[in-house]
Amino acid sequence: MEAGNQTVVLKFILLGLSEDMDLHPFLFGLFLSMFLVTVLGNLLIILAINSDSRLHTPMYFFLSNLSLTDIGFTSTTVLKMLVNIQTQSNTITYEGCLTQMYFFMIFAGLDSSLLMVMAYDRFVAICHPLRYTVIMNPRLCGLLLLVSWLICLTYSLLQSLMFLRVSFCKEIEIPHFFCEHTQILKLTCSDTLANDILLYFVTGLLGVIPLTVILLSYYRIISCIMGISLVAGKYKAFSTCGSHLLVVSLFYGVGLGVYLTSGTTHPSRKGSVASVMYTVVTPMLNPFIYGLRNRDMKRALRRLFRRGVYSQ
Repeated sequence: MEAGNQTVVLKFILLGLSEDMDLHPFLFGLFLSMFLVTVLGNLLIILAINSDSRLHTPMYFFLSNLSLTDIGFTSTTVLKMLVNIQTQSNTITYEGCLTQMYFFMIFAGLDSSLLMVMAYDRFVAICHPLRYTVIMNPRLCGLLLLVSWLICLTYSLLQSLMFLRVSFCKEIEIPHFFCEHTQILKLTCSDTLANDILLYFVTGLLGVIPLTVILLSYYRIISCIMGISLVAGKYKAFSTCGSHLLVVSLFYGVGLGVYLTSGTTHPSRKGSVASVMYTVVTPMLNPFIYGLRNRDMKRALRRLFRRGVYSQ
């Protein structure tokens, strides 16, 4: 059904990472391996935290939720791409595209919110150690997690409903391997001012505000650490937030690159290649960063492995 230069879209075409069919087996093997490593690594983090009572602290509570979010984040995009490569079909239904976009926005927002909450947790632990258990009590931790979920669910639902009111041009090819909302907006023929305003508002709410809180938290953390007289004390204090700082740098650094790439007038596959770092590589590296740099996590993982060996 068409009217002028507009059409009722039933399917979108995902151009993916490459049109070269000879590369598809390699891409399938590569992304399947990365997906399995991501899921297995984050599941091990969750199991290690849940199985060790000494890790039942606010920091590891948020870390386990971050790992769960990363599994959902990667699954939302990579699974569809793997199916498309395997079936040699690059289409996705309109409903499937909206669903993928909805869950992608939820998990992306949760990643940002959890990193912000973890930065605040480290600030309290280092700058107010005597009041840490009082401030970061289970009720506050649960409330912070609940508020993060509610904000992300509400925004994602609202953004998805806003897409229902726009119409699309005949050009329905998405130069990406998943339905990324900024790319889809460029395919519309109707006025997207309301969508753009909502997008900018939430970018500030779930992007700029969390990053600002993280930077302020680390400014205060560095100030507190510099006030410690002993070198060993400074090293111990900084080592407790080194992994988180590395994950934050990776997440926001890559995210900024993807945002600048997606903002170009004429999108290309360069944006989708950059998004691989954001949606696949970063969630895959998080378990290695926390598992290899954190002594408590390494001990918990060793106990988990030994328990699995002895149970056989």
